Amino acid sequence: MCLALALAAQAKSLIAEVICEPTDWMHEKLERQFGSERVATGLRGPEQLREVWTSKSGDWTMVVTLAIGTSCIVVMGQDWYTQAKIDPARG
Repeated sequence: MCLALALAAQAKSLIAEVICEPTDWMHEKLERQFGSERVATGLRGPEQLREVWTSKSGDWTMVVTLAIGTSCIVVMGQDWYTQAKIDPARG
């Protein structure tokens, strides 16, 4: 376990800091500047919405949208792959 924590601490982040902007600005930037579209959302309590945005090139961005009207990019990556759709209620 200690080894896993040590390796995780050494891993380099794809972004140096969390980037936050008003939600409308963030969505516009992701759509126009990066050519991304929102492909998934999920709630994390009553105050946060998690969003995954992807582009045709395979880049992906995870955004946390807060109830106060601010959205933050928390992680970005490459080579997004969308799996076959499965109804979550049916597994």
